[in-house]
Amino acid sequence: MSLIRVERAGPVRTVILDRPEKRNALNEEMMTEIRQLFLDEPPADERVTVIRGEGPSFCAGLQLATSGVEPEAAQLIESMFDAVQRYPLPVVARVQGSAIAGGCELALHCDFTVAAETARFAMPLAQIGVATTWFLTKKIMEAAGPVMGREFLLLGDPLGAPRLHDLGIIARSVPEADMDAEVTAITDRLAANAPMSLRAMKAIMLKQMSIFDMPERQPETAIADAIWDSHDAREGVRARVEKRKPNFTGE
Repeated sequence: MSLIRVERAGPVRTVILDRPEKRNALNEEMMTEIRQLFLDEPPADERVTVIRGEGPSFCAGLQLATSGVEPEAAQLIESMFDAVQRYPLPVVARVQGSAIAGGCELALHCDFTVAAETARFAMPLAQIGVATTWFLTKKIMEAAGPVMGREFLLLGDPLGAPRLHDLGIIARSVPEADMDAEVTAITDRLAANAPMSLRAMKAIMLKQMSIFDMPERQPETAIADAIWDSHDAREGVRARVEKRKPNFTGE
């Protein structure tokens, strides 16, 4: 049974993370399916996609295992985010509860993020002994700027949706009861716009943002990969799964 559901209502497609018992944590199957959903060319009558999570949380990030975190998982999640970001039509994230690590990045790779006022966003990778890759760090710095980017990545503590909205990092922060109405208002507005204009302007914006890409990024990628395969990474993941304080050794 698929852990991703897809619903369509007129010009709006909704992609639902359907693993509420695990707070919609992403496993390989889910990431592969989401990636393909956003690589496929949209049908002629589609205008916008909504991504949401089933249950009380949006997405708790990658599924953790006590054996550690494999560098290949970072490669797969990067390709999934890239597909979401490059999808030719607008993508709206509907965020409730927690958007942690990969869940936070998923929301920020969408064109609009609508979050409940009680929602929390966090990038706690330093707390479990791993590091964001160049690609994932770029998105945080692009969305949050250098000051908040450091707070996201170096501290790793959860940040509330109202604060992120005030800083212009997410599009909307509304009472949870108003989320569906707010998402509908945005998707209706997008669907009313000229589809060729939406495609063209999104492509131009992506091209403009790519001028900040760094061609020689292999050294930074190697650094992140080495950390994901470190003793501290395995210890950090085990401690998070076992709900205890990690014992980092710097190895």
